[in-house]
Amino acid sequence: MRESRKPPSFLKEKPRGYNIFGAFSLILCMQWTDRIRQTKILLVIAAVIIAVTSLLISHFLVKDLSNEERKKMEVWAQALHALNTADENTDLSLVLDVMQGNTTIPVIVLNDKGGIDDYRNIEDTLNLKQYAKRMLQAGDTIVIGSQIVCYDESILLKRLSQYPYWQLGVVMIFVVVAIFALLSSKKAEQNKVWVGLSKETAHQLGTPISSLMAWVEILKENHPDDDLIPEMDKDVKRLERIAERFSKIGSLPEPKESSMNEVLDHVVEYMRRRVSNKVEIICQVPDYDVIVNMNASLFEWVIENLCKNSVDAMEGCGKITMMLIDDDSRVAIEVSDTGKGIRKKDIKNVFTPGFTTKQRGWGLGLSLARRIVEDYHKGRIFVKSSELGKGTTFRVELHK
Repeated sequence: MRESRKPPSFLKEKPRGYNIFGAFSLILCMQWTDRIRQTKILLVIAAVIIAVTSLLISHFLVKDLSNEERKKMEVWAQALHALNTADENTDLSLVLDVMQGNTTIPVIVLNDKGGIDDYRNIEDTLNLKQYAKRMLQAGDTIVIGSQIVCYDESILLKRLSQYPYWQLGVVMIFVVVAIFALLSSKKAEQNKVWVGLSKETAHQLGTPISSLMAWVEILKENHPDDDLIPEMDKDVKRLERIAERFSKIGSLPEPKESSMNEVLDHVVEYMRRRVSNKVEIICQVPDYDVIVNMNASLFEWVIENLCKNSVDAMEGCGKITMMLIDDDSRVAIEVSDTGKGIRKKDIKNVFTPGFTTKQRGWGLGLSLARRIVEDYHKGRIFVKSSELGKGTTFRVELHK
């Protein structure tokens, strides 16, 4: 009889629950996302309050200064009238002081025939009539005897009128910069969460995978003719490859020229062994190899994740169609299903961490898939189309 072997001591070690770490990381990520959303709302509200308050204060201040200038011009017009009606016995010292005291407000004095008798504080003297016409149309005039005193706002008052809009522009720039900084901080924080979650997952999977590999070797020696053991060995190697994928998250993978046809063939082979006969999987690829610079292991995981989501959406019954499209400048993979579809309001959230319509799951699959496609392969992944009750099509695009 063959001597039975005891499993190595490390096989007795029970793997720790990495689900706790994953759930905790997801909770932190979702809390951080909520905090960012609340902060953005507060920033926008603060910007609106600052803008409205500034406009109101400036409006009342400009109105008060405009009334003050109106009173000054009335006094100036009275002084002009006193100067025109003065005789040799009139003391003009106070009148001249009042008239010379106006050094900021533009003034044009018109006679009863429309001619210009005098002007003050105007640089462009070639267009005095046009300037006076604009003053008349604006209604900034004072009638004194046979003369009409036309005046305009001072430079200080004009600058003060424009100040709120400049201030509003500065506040809006500040809000945009602050939101951009918050989004960058959010993305950096999410990156840390994803990297920690992935590496911890790979670390925690290491012990049970090693144990399973040892058990498979023992089973091979004790039962060499068992047909199920090679299948178990394939599954263990599959787990090992999954752990390797998670360990690569956070580090820049080295892309290599690989056949996209082979990647899709591996996915189809894997999915067909693990779904029911009620799920039909169709793969449409060109007759030639489509070579893409990519990390085949990670990209294979992306397509698998899309297929698994399709199976869940179809509730184990339907058809999945994978189509490989080779254009001049890019390669596209479309994964279509005949499932229940996605609501329009949920399409923009399907790649958001934590979003899921399933009763079980963390909503991380599509988020990680987008990270692999966009960050590691500089491509695009999006929902091409979806209709309730008819199905969904995801599209992945990579540059050649």
